[in-house]
Amino acid sequence: MSGGVDSTVSALLLKQQGYEVTGLFMKNWEDDDDGEYCSSREDLIDAVAAADVIGLPIEAVNFAKEYKDRVFSYFLREYEAGRTPNPDILCNSEIKFKAFLDHAMHLGADAIAMGHYTQVREVNGHYQLLKAADASKDQSYFLHRLNQAQLSKAMFPLGTLLKTEVREIARKHGLANHAKRDSTGICFIGERPFREFLNRYLPTTPGTMITPEGKTVGQHQGLAFYTIGQRQGLGIGGAKESSGKPWFVAGKDMANNRLIVVQGHDYPALLTHHLDALDMHWISGCAPDLARGYAAKTRYRQHDAACRITALSGGNASFAFDGAQWAVTPGQSVVVYDGEVCLGGGIITGH
Repeated sequence: MSGGVDSTVSALLLKQQGYEVTGLFMKNWEDDDDGEYCSSREDLIDAVAAADVIGLPIEAVNFAKEYKDRVFSYFLREYEAGRTPNPDILCNSEIKFKAFLDHAMHLGADAIAMGHYTQVREVNGHYQLLKAADASKDQSYFLHRLNQAQLSKAMFPLGTLLKTEVREIARKHGLANHAKRDSTGICFIGERPFREFLNRYLPTTPGTMITPEGKTVGQHQGLAFYTIGQRQGLGIGGAKESSGKPWFVAGKDMANNRLIVVQGHDYPALLTHHLDALDMHWISGCAPDLARGYAAKTRYRQHDAACRITALSGGNASFAFDGAQWAVTPGQSVVVYDGEVCLGGGIITGH
């Protein structure tokens, strides 16, 4: 129970269905915990208040060390290497469905429940991860690295509900967090000025911004602070030259510490029909069929894009998309779907 409306309603629904429910509040970040951007104390108060209304016990558990070792260290390594990681995905597989799951099993639980918008279905002894009924809230993308053992112990009570229905359930049952804003920002770290935050952990190495033709158009503050497709915060809005189009980040020259920028949303360097990925994980344990087509997302909230997996070798894969994909970003995840079923995914290396 995070203190938010989703996990609160999940607990409420399970209690109504006759389950014996215990709430667990995870504290996974301790640096600057008293700062304006960390809300763990307020969230704990909200979680305890909700548990009291529902009528269930709640305890707090601390996985700050596990989070720093398994998630945050990876997060920093990837940014330092010029890639853009997705810590929420690793947080789910390593903290929520590993450290937290292990703790719950040690307490004698039969399963863990989360407020994620996704579904699990058992078919002939195998567990499938499915999209949520609320397409705008579906979180299967962030859960694609879960395995059979983890899914067999997971319950997602909100998978068939719309977010509006969840908030209404909370309101009708007198839960004060029914209108609480959804959490955003880095998993368990929160929403904060990103460049300022990252600069506390990584060295700043300014350099030049160049066009693909090699013309210098500005200065960057450090390659780690930028991601492919980024438009805001480049500081070259006045250098629009003749086209009058906005600037976007199109690449990073790590060897020479140069940020490659282009003008126009549809500049060719921002578009690709192919990508390569590594560390592929398949939820069923079996790789998909290369002879047929699938759909994939290269970022959260993207519409499914028709594609084929053109090569599989060990944990590596190559993808070919029917339509051009915009701002494919190394370090982000490509997640594969067969209709409503999430098959798995991997880390994008390039295109």
